[in-house]
Amino acid sequence: MAAKRRFGLILILGCLAALGPFSIDMYLPGFVDIAENLRTTEATVALSLSSFFIGISAGQLLYGPLLDKFGRKKPLYAGLVLYIVASFGCLAVTDVNQLIVLRFVQAIGSCATAVASIAMVRDLFTVEESPKVFASLMLVIAVSPMLAPTAGGYLIEALGWRYVFVFLGLMAVSMLVATAIKLPESYKPDPSYSLRPKPILISFAQVLREPQFYTYALISAFVFSGLFAYVSSSPVLFMKIYHLSKTDYGWIFAGLSVVFIGASQVNSVILRWFSSKHIVSFALVAQCIFSILFLAFAWNGMLNFVSTIVFIALFLCCLGFINPNAAALSMAPFSKHAGSASALMGAFQMALGAGASVLVSLFSEQSQLPMPVVMTVASCVAMCCLLVGSQFIREEIVDVSGGTFVGH
Repeated sequence: MAAKRRFGLILILGCLAALGPFSIDMYLPGFVDIAENLRTTEATVALSLSSFFIGISAGQLLYGPLLDKFGRKKPLYAGLVLYIVASFGCLAVTDVNQLIVLRFVQAIGSCATAVASIAMVRDLFTVEESPKVFASLMLVIAVSPMLAPTAGGYLIEALGWRYVFVFLGLMAVSMLVATAIKLPESYKPDPSYSLRPKPILISFAQVLREPQFYTYALISAFVFSGLFAYVSSSPVLFMKIYHLSKTDYGWIFAGLSVVFIGASQVNSVILRWFSSKHIVSFALVAQCIFSILFLAFAWNGMLNFVSTIVFIALFLCCLGFINPNAAALSMAPFSKHAGSASALMGAFQMALGAGASVLVSLFSEQSQLPMPVVMTVASCVAMCCLLVGSQFIREEIVDVSGGTFVGH
């Protein structure tokens, strides 16, 4: 594949994958303005974020079968159109309940972009190329939390909170055009694929029976839940316990995002010498050690601002190595059911990530423990998944379509 075309495909797939994160983060600075404008409370406005997470979790499983039956582009078109309609619908809301419902619909639409982008990596690139491509997608996705809240803040200050949804709608329109013009159909529709509940469940069951899938998908989901714990608890930790200003917190968040992004890009380089399997193993061992030390420091009252930054950076660095390789390994055995596999992997991540967010909320706001506790549990459970699951992974895997993948 020509370098220019390869870059263009990765850029479009990365933008599609980043639509969901942008949708989550960009309107956060407007919570106060939304509450005042719709005559409600910030806590009620926050339910629009919860409804978005619920929509993402449900939508992951919806689009997997659709992508396998109709090909990649038709469900992607449908999801983008649904997202665009919901985004511009948010312009006209007069009640917070309308916003909550429309955010749910918007999330259902954004799931098409997330699931399709992962499935199309498996379609368009070889097994050897996939980890590097996933790392490039992670680069685009990881930049989103740095750009979205800042851009949203400026936009809200200049034009008002409703224009965030104008921006998101226009962003989706540009992706729809790019998909139609530049993105090839990477999977031939399968008319024999049934959308009745029983065949869909059988398809998911076929994916779940593959040891390489459930081993690495669970590893990815558990370590990803540590990232959710960091995002959920870092505002309290840095602004209430360490008394940082909002501006300083933003710079810290951006700096740690750079660590995460940097690790994922270094991963692309070291894949020349090490396999994805070995990188996941080494990085996961390191992450367990760092998270346990993080918890020990917190438990014994030894944490300070600097050591907290160091431990979070080390955890995110390991995550930058684990996630792209685990994603590539979990998807590698599939071609025919890549859509279902992508959907299940995304559902695992969102479900465990939402659980991690709830867990950190159970702790006292003055405690340093939430983040290291969840990170340690997530890393250690992921290690258990690797140790147990690797016992069932065969040396040579025959994928669902009848091809062969030599994984190790």
